[in-house]
Order: sequence, then structure tokens, then C-alpha cells
Amino acid sequence: MKLTYPAIFYKDEDTGAYAVEVPDLPGCATGGDTLADAILMGIDAASGWVLTELEEGRPAPAASALDEVPLESGGFVSLLALDMDAYAEKYGDKAVRKNLTIPAWLNTFAESNHVNFSQVLQDSLTKLYQQQHA
Repeated sequence: MKLTYPAIFYKDEDTGAYAVEVPDLPGCATGGDTLADAILMGIDAASGWVLTELEEGRPAPAASALDEVPLESGGFVSLLALDMDAYAEKYGDKAVRKNLTIPAWLNTFAESNHVNFSQVLQDSLTKLYQQQHA
């Protein structure tokens, strides 16, 4: 699913950094040191906001027309293009099926002990992820 949302960009004249607000997504705001960074951060923030809505069973909000976006002095409006399929594939909570290969003796042991293969793999990968991001 591809979506577009208008975003408001404000440049801080002292630092040159940009603040970004996405008015159709309440509370969705971010920024970047350069305009390019601000655009990328805006896409990421908006994609995360919309993905949360979709994963909770709510529809993506409708986007306002560019001429309906309330703009304060010094700001400008541009569109953010979101590729929700790519974002969800990378960051979503949706379960993904994986095949694995293990020795037969380990499979026999696990099955005889009623091991949930998916849970063991998920727990192990989560622990590894937490160790590397601590």
C-alpha cells in the first residue's frame, strides 16, 4: 500500500535544522539536521504512525489536500510518500513463516518434550537482539 501525506516543514534559521509535522497524524512530528534528513525522518515517523494504526485494526487516516493544510509563517508544505508494504516487512509485528533445518535427533527430543519450535526460535532471537542493542 502506498500512501501520501502532506507534511509541514519549518527551518530553524539559527541551526539550519528542520522540524516536520504531519497534521493528519496527530502527534506525528520529527526533524532533521538537513532538509533531506527531515524528509527521511518524516517518512519514517509517518510510516511508523500508520503501521501502528493498521496493526491495531484501524484504517490509515485520509490525507488532507495540500491547500487545506494549516501553515504558519516560515513553513512550507510538501508530500511524504509512504511505502507501507516495505515498512511493514521491515518493522511490522506480523508473523513471518520461516523454515529451518535441525538434526533428526534434536527434532525427536523436541517433539517428545512438546517444544514449541516457533516460540524457542522467537525467544532466542529476541534475547540475541536485546544483547546486541543493550
